[in-house]
Amino acid sequence: MIDGKPNVGIYNTLIHGFVKYREYEKALEFYSRMIKDRVKPDVITFNILISGYCRNSQFELALEMFKEMRDKGCVPNVVSFNTLIKGFFRERKFDEGIGMAYEMIELGCQFSTVTCEILVDGLCREGMVSKACDIMIDFSTNGVLPSKFDYFALIDILCGEGNVVKAMEIVDELWMKGNAPSLIACTTLIDGLRRLGRTEEAYKLIEKMLNSGIIMDSVTYNCLLRDMCDAGRTVEANKLRLLASRKGLDSDGMTYNILVIGYTREGKRKEGEVLVDEMLDKGFIPDIATYNRLMDGLANRKNSLR
Repeated sequence: MIDGKPNVGIYNTLIHGFVKYREYEKALEFYSRMIKDRVKPDVITFNILISGYCRNSQFELALEMFKEMRDKGCVPNVVSFNTLIKGFFRERKFDEGIGMAYEMIELGCQFSTVTCEILVDGLCREGMVSKACDIMIDFSTNGVLPSKFDYFALIDILCGEGNVVKAMEIVDELWMKGNAPSLIACTTLIDGLRRLGRTEEAYKLIEKMLNSGIIMDSVTYNCLLRDMCDAGRTVEANKLRLLASRKGLDSDGMTYNILVIGYTREGKRKEGEVLVDEMLDKGFIPDIATYNRLMDGLANRKNSLR
């Protein structure tokens, strides 16, 4: 009344307020008033109304609003699509929701991490884990998978189901396309591999992580070293320690103890003594008695193997 016809921002604020307090009829009245006053609605206007319909369990009306949005020449954005994909999944129309995601690709609408989370969480919740895996691989192949998308949830579910091989395939495939896994995804996969006794795959994964600058926690690291030493592969375990040290993961007293015990069992006195001396230099040996005990263990084991 004072400054003349209100702009689209003012209308959007009012419509959002009515939707927020579930006064949908008044929200639609203001939308109709916009059209009547020849104020062109923008993508925010339509997203507010689409979201309102979805929140009010009126999904068919949300789809009609989406159609009207496009008929009026307004290009939907990632929020529009995410809202509708979530709506389709809520209605258990999974194929339609997935189709909406592929429509985003065709329109050149950039995916967000939220888009991927909606798809993965929605499909996995319904037991369609394999479908979720296939879609993420397809998105990665097409170069549309967001670089910051953390597919930990997918790896966690696969490992929880004992399907560690599939989890490894997903990590390898996505990583090869430039979508590196997060630290927690790698740690979950390593734990899954270790539970199944797949020490070699776990070793290669940690080696790849270190070479890619992904530094794991010392607990996971030491557990794998123990597995390798228990399997008679202490020499390889020590090589992994050296690689980790070069990449910024410092060994602790537990690391050295695991390796010394491994060398003791294998009768490799010389290699073990080198590590014991390093432990002494780093302050990991509290007293001379502990030092002598470690050295004597290496010597006695060597003699017993002759």
